[in-house]
Amino acid sequence: MKYRPEIDGLRTVAVVPVILFHAGFGLFSGGFVGVDVFFVISGYLITTILIDDLERGQFSILKFYDRRARRILPALFLVMLCSIPFAWFWMLPDQLSDFANSLVAVSLFVSNILFWQESGYFAPAAELKPLLHTWSLAVEEQYYLLFPVFLFLVWRFGRDRVFWMIAAMAAVSLLLCEIGWRRAPSANFYLAPTRAWEIFAGSIAALVIQKRGVRSNDLFAIAGLAGIFASIFLYDAETPFPSLFALLPVLGAVLIVLFGGPGTLVARLLSFRVMVGIGLISYSAYLWHQPLLAFARLRTIHEPPLLLMGSLGLLSLALAYLSWRFVERPFRAGPHTVINRRPVVFASSLVGMAAFVLIGFGARDGMSERFTFWYDRDAAKLTLPLMEDGYCFRDFQTYPEMNVQNDLPDCRLGDETRPSTTLLFGDSLAAHWEPFFDLYGQENGVAFDVLTTNWCFPTFTEDSTAKRGHIARTQCRINRDHVRERASSYDNIVLSGQWAKVEERGFTTGVLDMIDEMLFDPTLRVVLIATPPQYSRGSVERAYYRKGSDLLTDETSEAGSAAFWKQAVTRFGENPAVTLLSPADFGDQFAVGGYQHNGIPYSLDGTHISVGASRALYLDDQSRISERLNAILKPGSSD
Repeated sequence: MKYRPEIDGLRTVAVVPVILFHAGFGLFSGGFVGVDVFFVISGYLITTILIDDLERGQFSILKFYDRRARRILPALFLVMLCSIPFAWFWMLPDQLSDFANSLVAVSLFVSNILFWQESGYFAPAAELKPLLHTWSLAVEEQYYLLFPVFLFLVWRFGRDRVFWMIAAMAAVSLLLCEIGWRRAPSANFYLAPTRAWEIFAGSIAALVIQKRGVRSNDLFAIAGLAGIFASIFLYDAETPFPSLFALLPVLGAVLIVLFGGPGTLVARLLSFRVMVGIGLISYSAYLWHQPLLAFARLRTIHEPPLLLMGSLGLLSLALAYLSWRFVERPFRAGPHTVINRRPVVFASSLVGMAAFVLIGFGARDGMSERFTFWYDRDAAKLTLPLMEDGYCFRDFQTYPEMNVQNDLPDCRLGDETRPSTTLLFGDSLAAHWEPFFDLYGQENGVAFDVLTTNWCFPTFTEDSTAKRGHIARTQCRINRDHVRERASSYDNIVLSGQWAKVEERGFTTGVLDMIDEMLFDPTLRVVLIATPPQYSRGSVERAYYRKGSDLLTDETSEAGSAAFWKQAVTRFGENPAVTLLSPADFGDQFAVGGYQHNGIPYSLDGTHISVGASRALYLDDQSRISERLNAILKPGSSD
């Protein structure tokens, strides 16, 4: 296989935006597409190597796995090993438990499956997972395990038929991907079946080049590079991905591979010494950057400054050079050294994998004995109310396979022996009040119908904070239609939402207009609940990084919700049919963000209150709360 320096330059185009994106540089809001470019490069290179071996009659599956092991495992094992001490000293028990699980999964090439299973509405923030980025390595490793065998078996049918077989598999994978981002976005992101088309795109390019050679066409090559950069700078967290949107960077990379031949402007740009140099160390740079950034975030309460994150990005390049120079190159040098003899490579690989699996299993309990400060494992594990626990929150993020519910209302809390006179409606910040209102209703003879769904803040517009096409949007539309049609059948409607995000996205007017519309019914009462104090981290973490001190108020971020609340007060503050409940209505400690109940923090994740705290907010001040809510909701007035 002839060396193409522009391919190493293309690796630089892939890895640098990934690092800058993960470091938090907003300009590179679509930097995640660098991974997709890597997939194309891998598909192209691996398929080219395999075809060369097949055509020379030198194909050996053991030889292929030997080369992959020497290419991938030494640097990976080094980064995993270096991450362990920082995890031990800096991670909370649940964080260490998750890290231990990731050690096992990475060693077995299934970390993409693990991170898919861990993803959810209340899963730990992805940017705090040191080995999160290995999901893409797992996808490639799964491809390495299966594709060589497939190619060996079908090569006898001829290159053209193999081309169409791979093209068909790529088309099926792309179709699954386009369906998947709507139905199961987390699985779609992490799992190989919906990512395979990107690797197959590189394989198709390899087959074309094997037949026709690399072409030199400035127009196509420049278009390819422009497509990659457009996706880097124009895509963001709201872009459904992967989906048809991924075609832009993927086809961009394919165009460069096919038409970025010698003499083209793109080839000259990508062949600059610095571009090739970073490309050569891109694998190690990719390995190092995420642990550095994740541990920096773990050690700070707020998002670290960009100067620090940028410096860590540069440090990842420095560490990448060292690991490339002293780890990658010696192991890839060839079979003439003792460490690179095939039996030694396979044996050491198995030993390394087994060692990390054992370490991972040994630390899966989180080793909470490392800490002397207060720590309640059950408190840290509390989540929002789930349907499996008898609550009503339709959590499509944690349970993407959940079906849309058309027959509403389908869930009731409180005193279920009585007719429902009150509706609780909103997103997850309405759902976290479900235990509170369930207890109140049982004690005071009030039944609540509940409509709570991810990202479904109260409004009658089509506005949503969910990604475009997400199934939660469909459920949300049904919820809102029900409220609009049936509002007059209730005495009270209780509304809560993530008001900071509503204000940030410019949706506040829609919420307030909805309340105005409901108030056309003179018998209806509306209760609007303010957002609890918000934090960048959960209470357990904040207490730990404050060395066990009291939870402080200087970490709150209230600007967005305060702006929303100010508009609500201006519009409805004097309206007797509207009650505005602020955090102070639930207790002084809750209002300042310091609420705890037997060591259980009120804040689950910095945004939501936990199930335990929601219950405790009612139980700790039951008499006053009941009196206050009875005056608002007037239970029994419709009997």
